[in-house]
Amino acid sequence: MQLGVIADDFTGATDIASFLVKNGMSTIQLSGIPHGEITFDSDAAVVSLKTRSCDPHLAIDQSLAALHWLQKQGCQQFYFKYCSTFDSTTEGNIGPVLDALLAALGEKTTVISPSLPVNGRTVYQGYLFVKHQLLSESGMRHHPVTPMSEANLQRLIAAQAQGKPGLIDYTIVELGTEAVRQQLDTLTRSGVNYVVLDALNEQHLLTQGEAVQGLKLVSGGSGLAIGIAQAWARQKGGIIEKSNAGFPVPGHTIVLSGSCSEMTNAQVATYRRQAPAKSLDLAACFAHLDQYVAQMSTWVREYANAPLAPLVYATTEPETLKHLQAIYGNKASSDIVERFFSCLAADLLKHGFKRFIVAGGETSSIVAQTLGVTAFHIGPVISPGVPWVRDTEQELSLALKSGNFGDNNFFARAQQEFPV
Repeated sequence: MQLGVIADDFTGATDIASFLVKNGMSTIQLSGIPHGEITFDSDAAVVSLKTRSCDPHLAIDQSLAALHWLQKQGCQQFYFKYCSTFDSTTEGNIGPVLDALLAALGEKTTVISPSLPVNGRTVYQGYLFVKHQLLSESGMRHHPVTPMSEANLQRLIAAQAQGKPGLIDYTIVELGTEAVRQQLDTLTRSGVNYVVLDALNEQHLLTQGEAVQGLKLVSGGSGLAIGIAQAWARQKGGIIEKSNAGFPVPGHTIVLSGSCSEMTNAQVATYRRQAPAKSLDLAACFAHLDQYVAQMSTWVREYANAPLAPLVYATTEPETLKHLQAIYGNKASSDIVERFFSCLAADLLKHGFKRFIVAGGETSSIVAQTLGVTAFHIGPVISPGVPWVRDTEQELSLALKSGNFGDNNFFARAQQEFPV
């Protein structure tokens, strides 16, 4: 196995796995850290963790455990995957995990490349942009768990990590692979530990992928995986997409949305005009969760044969979210929403639902765990970074969408382009 990816959430894991497959690397995605060796013949393995917003010490422990397992599989290079909007706080978890991985590998330097131009994430002079806005001026500044009020990646990583940041700006990336390699060497010799890479377009990612082949550890969003996979595939004789094994199974479909991002709000608003939809009642969850789950499951099953699948959503606008959190508390609100989606998913699986479209990293994680998914085959892409995935052991398919990914009509397209 060539590449081992440690992803800090489930949708991020699916995101990078889809780009690896599309660009020539056969890939298996694993739900958590496996026990023992895997039996799949793959070029890459992606370990899905849930470490984006947990205690930093737990994030470090789980990431190191994933690293050790991937080393046992013979991986030659390791990739710490986080969100393309660098979701984190001043305490971490990106910086502390990178420090721990570098130390475990005996390395001094890695790169930071969250760019994904196809989804509007670019880095210019070390500043992260979301489309035409600085990260700190985008909707991410309102994120309920990791509000991003800084766009300068060097300052962001310096606040979290122990080492020294540096930058390779777009003018050097424009000069090509060898120029980037030489600058990486120069920065490493000068004591830089975290090299931020500018990227304004996909060609920049391809250049980066070639240039970082000699690094034991890289880090970023899913965009850098395009360059790494293509560089590897060219060495093996050509780029062939490998997504047939993950084509979605037939069966009843449910759409579950726990994300409160701007894009998911727009997607929910669009889909509510197209399909049956119900908003989660937080008060009912706190008052009598089991009874409320049973009621919602009954409602979903009434619309199981609708032209478009029913939607259950906790998605809401930032001001409403703040109001609810003020009443119930941030953690208590998040925990009860996760428990609701977990219980609902389990009940729907019991009643024969086979296809789960899920929005939001935390929601996707809890749903996948509840459904007993241990490994995925990566299937066809619905939107950049969001493929269908198929359980390797049961007739079950999922589309796990990061909050900010996809277009307004994503939920409907996921079904219409891949009908039952």
